Amino acid sequence: MSYDGYQDLRVAVEAGVAHVTLDKPPVNMLDTTLINELHDFVGAVREDERVRVIVVQSADPDFFVAHVDLGFMLKPETFAELANPDAGTGGDESLINPMQKLMLRLRGLPQVTIAKLAGRLRGGGNELAMALDMRFAARGRTWLAQPETRMGIIPGGGGTQLLPPLVGRARALEVILGGNLFDAETAERYGWINRALPAEELDGFVDALARRIAALRPEQIASAKAAVGAASTSGSLLEGLGEESKALGGVYPAPDAVVERMRAAVEAGAQTREGELDLEASLDRIA
Repeated sequence: MSYDGYQDLRVAVEAGVAHVTLDKPPVNMLDTTLINELHDFVGAVREDERVRVIVVQSADPDFFVAHVDLGFMLKPETFAELANPDAGTGGDESLINPMQKLMLRLRGLPQVTIAKLAGRLRGGGNELAMALDMRFAARGRTWLAQPETRMGIIPGGGGTQLLPPLVGRARALEVILGGNLFDAETAERYGWINRALPAEELDGFVDALARRIAALRPEQIASAKAAVGAASTSGSLLEGLGEESKALGGVYPAPDAVVERMRAAVEAGAQTREGELDLEASLDRIA
């Protein structure tokens, strides 16, 4: 599968990781072209068995994504030019707009998705990052906002739905109604992003995490995403635990190769005091 035909995206696949670089000068604006290309990429990559992790990053150190093209407000008819494929939920999607469908389709990818953030991400740019599974940001170089109320509207690309589960109702209202810019340290404290890292450590940290996840069996990734997703959609803890148990059935009992690996771990000192003090390193040595 080739990803060479895009104008504003650069996609490189290596060792199970697709690095998707947003490259739309001057400020990575989410316009008709970039939104349609993201829709096209999502549709293609979900069928790409080589890819287990997707890392989305920016070619511009000052802007992850500036925001959605303001031309959609100046000329509302241009919104109709956006790709509007079925998000594939099986539910009634007649009431959601193409931007919301993009966020829903990103959220539903079988791969693990990671945003590597540096620069500013406002409005649709922040919604794009929140639609991914994880977010890591460069400390002192990343700022996030939902500024739509300053423009006379409210977030319309999923912001009102994606933000509250991350930061809580009160802080979501602060972000949305205040319309202010938040630094990475505050975003980390709020739970908006996973971590704010020193800028010089961001690439190495995200790349190492992506490679570690990409080395997992595909069914482990699928089961983990299904089980964690049930935590926000289940009506009760009992229902959620049932979904977790069902997901566990996809990976346990483990295949023979995994059983032998665990046997080797025990023989190498797992479940002894010394071995348990650095269990991660012990497991890595037998991987």
